[in-house]
Amino acid sequence: MRKWLFFLLCSLWLTSCSQDQPSIPSKQEEIISIATGGPHGPYYTIGTGLMNIYESNFGQPTSVRSTDGTVENIQLLMDNKVELAFGMADVASFAYMGEDPFRTEGPFVELRAMAALYPNYVQVVTLIDSPIQSIRDLKGRKVGVGAPNSGVEANSRLLLQGHGISYKDIEPYYLSYAEAIDQLRQRTIDAAFVTSGLPNPSVIELMKTHNVRIVPIPVEEARALAETFPFFKLSEIPVGTYMNGKAIPTVAIQNLMLVRNDLSEERVYQLTRAMFEHLEELAQHHDAAKEIELQTAWTYMAVPYHSGAVKYYKEKQLTKKP
Repeated sequence: MRKWLFFLLCSLWLTSCSQDQPSIPSKQEEIISIATGGPHGPYYTIGTGLMNIYESNFGQPTSVRSTDGTVENIQLLMDNKVELAFGMADVASFAYMGEDPFRTEGPFVELRAMAALYPNYVQVVTLIDSPIQSIRDLKGRKVGVGAPNSGVEANSRLLLQGHGISYKDIEPYYLSYAEAIDQLRQRTIDAAFVTSGLPNPSVIELMKTHNVRIVPIPVEEARALAETFPFFKLSEIPVGTYMNGKAIPTVAIQNLMLVRNDLSEERVYQLTRAMFEHLEELAQHHDAAKEIELQTAWTYMAVPYHSGAVKYYKEKQLTKKP
């Protein structure tokens, strides 16, 4: 009788200790792997912060994978090589529906959103003495359009298309943020798309030696783009971001944290919970992370949300934002 009572008390004690603690991952879920972006961009920097949060909360190895961006990240999810991936909403919707650049693979129906993060601002950078004053001035120029397999490159193509420009009208250079800025510095190219969160570290680095211009996208042009491609949202680069004396009109695209649908509900619930319970810590890694808010994390997207994330948002009494 005493032995039975002893084991019962031990069981109750262990149960009480486990309440409100992150669940211990199974053997199949030992490593949390995050696909990010280039080492000089916000995806990688914020991903490194998230890695630290997960390691301290779950007590397990977490890896950050440097990539060329959204297209590669989604391909890694398709191949089940990572658990989480940063990505732009437009490219994620193309993958989910099996549209270019994923037409060969077909619809990625297992793709799920975990959270809406922060906006990526279209930033077309050139040097201050360049004659390039508008997007249409890119015709006939050497332009860094983003790394291959990146969301930046996909966005660049669409934004140019919205202005009646194709790659046949420019000389496209497929470059990462750092490569594009380095070639701008050497004047090998005339302008570069560095679509990202604000500020972009590579642009800040260029400003240490050169005066730059961020090419504006006027409101009327931005509105026309948004009507053609609804994932583009009217936005602006705030005063002082790049020593600019006034806000610069542009468009932005929402970033997402993406997962596969076959990741367990409990797993995604805990990953979502840990991220949002440590937003202040995450914001210390990059200013763009300061724009991540729980209140806007659950929104209408072409890509459906994972049930584990929805469980957390409902627990926090959130409703899906339009």
